[in-house]
Amino acid sequence: MDTLTCFRVVENDLFKQDWRSRKKKQIFQYIVLKWSLVLLIGLLTGLVGFFNNLAVENIAGLKLLHTSRLMLKERYFKAFFVYGGCNLVLAASAAAICAYVAPAAAGSGIPEVKAYLNGVDAYSILAPSTLFVKIFGSILGVSAGFVLGKEGPMVHTGACIANLLGQGGSRKYHLTCNWLRYFKNDRDRRDLITCGSAAGVAAAFRAPVGGVLFALEEAASWWRSALLWRTFFTTAVVAVVLRGLIEFCRSGKCGLFGQGGLIMFDLSSTIATYSTPDLIAIIVLGIIGGIFGGLFNFLLDKILRVYSIINERGAPFKILLTITISIVTSMCSYGLPWLAACTPCPADAVEQCPTISRSGNYKNFQCPQGYYNDLASLFFNTNDDAIRNLFSNGTANEFRMSSLFIFFTAIYCLGLVTYGVAVPSGLFIPVILAGATYGRIVGTLLGSISDLDPGLFALLGAASFLGGTMRMTVSVCVILLELTNDLPMLPLVMLVLLISKTIADNFNKGVYDQIVVMKGFPYMEAHAEPYMRHLVAGDVVSGPLITFSGVEKVGNIVHALRITGHNGFPVVDEPPITETPELVGLVTRSHLLVLLNSKNFMKGQVKTSGSFVLRRFGAFDFAKPGSGKGLKIEDLDFTDEEMDMYVDLHPITNTSPYTVVETMSLAKAAILFRELGLRHLLVVPKTPDVRARFLSQTWSTYA
Repeated sequence: MDTLTCFRVVENDLFKQDWRSRKKKQIFQYIVLKWSLVLLIGLLTGLVGFFNNLAVENIAGLKLLHTSRLMLKERYFKAFFVYGGCNLVLAASAAAICAYVAPAAAGSGIPEVKAYLNGVDAYSILAPSTLFVKIFGSILGVSAGFVLGKEGPMVHTGACIANLLGQGGSRKYHLTCNWLRYFKNDRDRRDLITCGSAAGVAAAFRAPVGGVLFALEEAASWWRSALLWRTFFTTAVVAVVLRGLIEFCRSGKCGLFGQGGLIMFDLSSTIATYSTPDLIAIIVLGIIGGIFGGLFNFLLDKILRVYSIINERGAPFKILLTITISIVTSMCSYGLPWLAACTPCPADAVEQCPTISRSGNYKNFQCPQGYYNDLASLFFNTNDDAIRNLFSNGTANEFRMSSLFIFFTAIYCLGLVTYGVAVPSGLFIPVILAGATYGRIVGTLLGSISDLDPGLFALLGAASFLGGTMRMTVSVCVILLELTNDLPMLPLVMLVLLISKTIADNFNKGVYDQIVVMKGFPYMEAHAEPYMRHLVAGDVVSGPLITFSGVEKVGNIVHALRITGHNGFPVVDEPPITETPELVGLVTRSHLLVLLNSKNFMKGQVKTSGSFVLRRFGAFDFAKPGSGKGLKIEDLDFTDEEMDMYVDLHPITNTSPYTVVETMSLAKAAILFRELGLRHLLVVPKTPDVRARFLSQTWSTYA
């Protein structure tokens, strides 16, 4: 199938001739280009990440400022219509461009990137149109006040940027660069997309090391040491770009972009000394995070299945669903703070109280001068500012317990119903918000026996919920530490992540793994299933087997390509070409189509030296196509005379395919298949008189 990829180079005669003919200058050019591309990926992803935050902070900031001014004049109904109307227009716009321009841009995109890096190249998930909608749809969706984040979509955005650069542009949109033809293969493109996904995390959280670890732990299923250096370099470039742009904006030249955006919290001033009661509280947090995380994934799975039925009815229903959730979200964000009582401003408040600007810890809302509404400080804000308020230290008495319970319940439920609508949406922010809220609740309840600041409990609560939903440990731990600049909290964050992941693993899989399964991607797990230990590779080989001779009749090839969806075919030489049956290698569908399209056939079944093919074609003629469609068998037409002619497949046959004997354990073969990044694995018989058998990406379905 054309939706699967291989991360190994096809070593046929053309490839070998190409590498032998390359001079030192060309090899040096290839290396320089590769590093230049990862530099460009880092620069562009950093710029897009900053642009996203700049746009969100200004659009959402203007909306909140205008609404606050109306509330100060006690024009509450008009304020709600302005607030809800802005949210509605922004949400409908995001849903419209997503539904009509690039439906693949909906959701976070992390499951799609994860599936691609596992070998599944689903149609249009990395197309230029998807990149466009991902950027602007995410801006509109986050500005609309949805309980979602732009961090997940940034991973998809970075991958799309890498894909666009790696394939030399887009033929469909007449944006091509021939000098990037070196990278038109699965392995190089996969490496660049891995760098792009890491850059996306670095741009979202300003966490370069966390980005590298995210790509290693969650995204990529195949890794090598050279890739580690490139991803590290890419994320370092992102960090430098963001720091430079933020310094520029501190002069006030970026509108309302100031404390908000690029969520960064500094908890380093808090003294992180902890005792036995603190450890008990952290264990409790880990257990709560595991239970809530498992429940969240279970409910999200059910909701997404219902949404899929609605979304399948067409674009108007997608937009209608998004508008409905937008109205519900606006009613909760504006209505629930009215349930909270006004609180006198603390005398020792570091920030201005009540807050006059659009962001801050002490929102005035409907309260008189000298008072603030603690629930409005969480609801009537951007998600980044709400997280900053929860993580702030020295604010033990800022939030009432009732307000925290209301906010947690609302965010937990809104996070569930929002993900799945037709807008680019991430799960990191809703999960961090909910986790930080119940973390602060636990910290407030245990304030009499614990020395930890409630802001630190909020950090640990966010870590526990992330571990319970995402099931990531190392990358989440480093991302949170880079966010908060609080290295002494490392042991506690590690402990709470391990506990929450262990608890949640007893209920279900991680949220992204569930979505991969729901979307139908043939994802291969890193470990073999228990039943595989009782089977051998020969037990799962599908048939009937279709093989080609080294010199094959054109009609046979055309017929095989038309009746099957196979991407690869074993090539077996038999008498009279050889004395005994001999496995030559594997030939791919795309290479066969290029060779057939040339229509340079022979009248007899005679093995040639392959010199004509080597003269007629270059390695780049067989390069992987970009986002546009490559050759299809339906596009080719042959006469009866041509169908009776022959073609020599030896020059385009991969003569070094990976093979296993049919008696190998299926568990061992599956692990070998995944860890080597293969698409095809030949299963050969132990007796020489039986033709080679063939095992594909998913063992039977996609053979």
